[in-house]
Formats: sequence, structure tokens, C-alpha cells
Amino acid sequence: MADKDWQKLTRLTGGAPFQIERIRLTTDDVAIEGRFDVPPLAQLPADDQIFVAAFVRCHGSIKQMEKFFGVSYPTIKNRLNRIGALLPGVEIEPGTEPDRPATSELISRLERGVYLAPSAYEAGFLSTAHDGATIDEALARTDEAFREVRQAYGAD
Repeated sequence: MADKDWQKLTRLTGGAPFQIERIRLTTDDVAIEGRFDVPPLAQLPADDQIFVAAFVRCHGSIKQMEKFFGVSYPTIKNRLNRIGALLPGVEIEPGTEPDRPATSELISRLERGVYLAPSAYEAGFLSTAHDGATIDEALARTDEAFREVRQAYGAD
């Protein structure tokens, strides 16, 4: 069979559900008859199948998908969510985003020289290039910021 036969089959069925009733193992010239459901990925429209294949080839990198398809992050995410809703099997609970501090809290921290990175990838660090007084001041300000966060969110 040619590489693109699955696209022809998808166009032929027009998205209607179908079953396969005969399968031939080409290497052994053996045929099997019965009713076989088509795998969920094969039930997707051809353009969604190509999208999923591209996503796998990009190792799940939405940034690469943005470049490849020339669309924005939200467009990629929305399409992934739409396709994911069509695929049964593994159910993954959606992640919950942590509560974000109020703008006034962020400004208060910044005024004291404390910046808490929004993710581990953006976290700051102290190094041996800092002297003891600078490190002590940074730790004191950080302790104060954490006290504020505990009070604001009732974690005392």
C-alpha cells in the first residue's frame, strides 16, 4: 500500500464511523475476517492525524509546533484540547494553576528588593560572588516575603 492510502480512506469515509472486516497480512499472505474497530487515532480527520503526527515528531514542543504551523500558542493548545477530547483512553486530570498573588503583594515585595520567580526555570540564585552582608540581607528579605505569603494565604 502507498504511504498516503490512509488519507484516501479518511476522505472516502467522510468522517463517518466504519469497521474493518478483513485484514490481510501481506508478508504471510494470510487473511483474517471479522469486525475490527478502527483505532481512535485513525478515526480522526486527516488534518488532525497530521497534526498529531507533527506533535509527536516535535517531541511535544508547542514552540516548534507554532513555528511549523505558523500559528500562536493558544491556537496549538486549543487544537490539542479539541483533539484530546476526541480520544478515549488515558484520562488526565487538568492541572490547576496556583493562586497568583495580588498585584499589591508583588509591588510590596519588589519595593523591598524581593522577586519570586513564577517558575523554577526562572528562579534566581545567590553565588559566591556575593559578600556575606548581601546574602544576609537577601535571606532576611526573603524570610519577610515568605511570612507575608503565609499570612496572606492562611498558612501560618
